[in-house]
Amino acid sequence: MLPNKIITIEIKCLNSKQADVIVKLPSMYRDRESVLRNKLTRELVRGKIEFNLWYDITEVERKATINHMVLKDYISQFQEMKMWTDVPDNDVLLPIIMRLPEVLKVERHEIDDEEWVAIMKSLEDAVTSTQEFREQEGKVLEEDIRLRINTIIILSKEIEKHLRTRLDLIKTRLEGNLNEFIGKDKIDNNRFEQEIIYYLEKLDITEEEVRLANHCSYFLETIDKEDIAGKKLGFIAQEIGREINTMGSKANNGDIQKLVVQMKDELEKIKEQLLNVL
Repeated sequence: MLPNKIITIEIKCLNSKQADVIVKLPSMYRDRESVLRNKLTRELVRGKIEFNLWYDITEVERKATINHMVLKDYISQFQEMKMWTDVPDNDVLLPIIMRLPEVLKVERHEIDDEEWVAIMKSLEDAVTSTQEFREQEGKVLEEDIRLRINTIIILSKEIEKHLRTRLDLIKTRLEGNLNEFIGKDKIDNNRFEQEIIYYLEKLDITEEEVRLANHCSYFLETIDKEDIAGKKLGFIAQEIGREINTMGSKANNGDIQKLVVQMKDELEKIKEQLLNVL
């Protein structure tokens, strides 16, 4: 607040991948717009940022004068209108004319150093409040993301319980198909075992499990060590998704597929949340 005016600053911020700054100012501050825009971009980094500044001159200092030339012109035009339509008398007309544009002029002052310092101080306070709110929101997001990553780790370990059963079911199904279409007495058991081993190696998901565990660990390390990690976490999430998708394509088992679907669901929610992380 200055001796002759009250300045109000407002910052609105929505999520966006880049910094998209909208600055709304009274005309007398337009020449300082680039300074304000650069400050907001530098401090807030990214987001759809809307900055509003307005002021109100205190009643004591408000100086309004009548623009006589404009007033006379309005009155003249209304007098001409009397020739072809009903126009109220002057005592009724004058209050209406006084509300028309440019009839009253409010004296406007140039920005002095004291006023600009006050504006920048208010901007600093508004940016600090915005950052504090972001940090509070970030802590909630972090807890949610950590919980979902840990859920993916738990679900991936659950897959281990079904691997032995999966292998037995695959072997039984293949053997049954061969017996049905070829005949048990015509099957070379040694060759059959070799083919089973080759086939099961194709379906082995051990490597994917190891890589998935490593990616999840790296994801959590990145959260702990880096201040601005949004993009990096997004890249790691993509790698996590690749391993989950490969495990799903190799699953060949209903129980494992259910776990894969749950992991995909958790990962999609993580990706949504990462859009809100710097």
